[in-house]
Amino acid sequence: MDSQLHIFFFPYMAHSHMMPAIEMAKLFASRGCKASIVSTPANAPHIHKAIESGTNLGLEIGVLSIRFPTQEVGLPEGCENANSLTSLEMMNKFFTAVNMLDQPLEQLLMEHRPSCLVADLFFPWATDVSAKFGIPRLVFHGFSFFALCALASLLRHEPHKQVSSDSEPFVIPNLPDEIKITRNQLPDYMKEETEFSGFLKKLDESELNSYGIIVNSYYELEPAYADHYRNVLGMKAWHVGPTFLCNEEKEGYKAVRGQEASISEQECSNWLDSKKSNSVIYVCFGSLANFVDSQLMEIAMGLEASGKQFIWVVKKGKHEEGVKEEWLPEGFEKRMEGKGLIVRGWAPQLLILQHQAVGAFVTHCGWNSTLESVCAGVPMVTWPVSAEQFYNEKLVTQVLGIGVGVGAKKWARLTGDSVNREAIEKAVNLIMEGKEAEEMRSRSKALGVMASRAVQEGGSSYEDLTALIEDLRLQRHCCGSK
Repeated sequence: MDSQLHIFFFPYMAHSHMMPAIEMAKLFASRGCKASIVSTPANAPHIHKAIESGTNLGLEIGVLSIRFPTQEVGLPEGCENANSLTSLEMMNKFFTAVNMLDQPLEQLLMEHRPSCLVADLFFPWATDVSAKFGIPRLVFHGFSFFALCALASLLRHEPHKQVSSDSEPFVIPNLPDEIKITRNQLPDYMKEETEFSGFLKKLDESELNSYGIIVNSYYELEPAYADHYRNVLGMKAWHVGPTFLCNEEKEGYKAVRGQEASISEQECSNWLDSKKSNSVIYVCFGSLANFVDSQLMEIAMGLEASGKQFIWVVKKGKHEEGVKEEWLPEGFEKRMEGKGLIVRGWAPQLLILQHQAVGAFVTHCGWNSTLESVCAGVPMVTWPVSAEQFYNEKLVTQVLGIGVGVGAKKWARLTGDSVNREAIEKAVNLIMEGKEAEEMRSRSKALGVMASRAVQEGGSSYEDLTALIEDLRLQRHCCGSK
């Protein structure tokens, strides 16, 4: 039997899921494993580019393609990534298509017989498909341990069903800390029975029946929750992150991570180089959140009122030549010249966060962005929108003490809760000025140092990855000897 482990990675087709999965493939490959990433034709070029950026020669990473059934579900040709979805109807069709990928995956597993399948949580059927061939399936959520613990508690105890209103705070039971949340901050499919509610139960069952969970976090960041998840909830889990740190020193990686930037690395660096240390606030809400014009106007007015320098990334397709942008106050960019930089599209986030001029980050609390901010030692203004982001906000503000909330009170699939300019101005000033801001920055920097140590030889994540690889070797040996 070939002694080399062959690991399949099957990420959900969204940039926030694909990036850490690709980085994870590099991690396993750097430890002597063969890695294959399964995806669809339209996503393959992005994956190839990400593999090539900064990869050391000799890493065995391949890309295997399966057809995405756009035509069968009524999606436009080439619509194979969640980032291109613009409506709830498109999202539902996309999920239908995702659930039709079980047979193509089964075919690939039969042909290649990998040692392990690391499949995204959105593929609950992957556990049964891999079991047909005796292949262990690891679940990858892209969540923090904290979010996993909170979600498990909510699913099992349903405390949200005991309160009298959507705005009444309640305690998430049996967590290491007293964490309060409201029904408004929970996803709609947890509050009422929807088609996705049934899907959520399938996810939970699939996770319980899987070989274990692989987590993009590190022990020192959330030790009580790593222990709680494994020892109290009894889940088999390994932390191997932050995954992007495995590429951090590679030439040019900070500029290319994610989608193609709408601003050059040089232009971005030159602008930041002209600013004092910790004087710039970075504002970005990830690849999926899409605020309405009136909310963008409030952000602009709040930033201007704060008097702080800023880089603001706007996911907006309304910047055609000669067309007035309704989401910007009259004369805003002229007034902000030299003080504020608006990036329309995608920005080199790692490069920005790790620049000494950046003093804070206004974020939607997606786990990739949260980890990047922590590793850069940058405190956060938290503005959760959807997914598990309200849990991450509690971790950042209440447990770690490295952020302040902007006041978002309601979970919303794409558009985000409405927050006024006064709240934005107040949160920005609180995170950038005064003793409390300095203390948060100090705690953030300490966590960033711990993150770097965690992925180095002998560090907590390095050792957990070693333990996982050894476990998989033992598993294959046992199965192979039957």
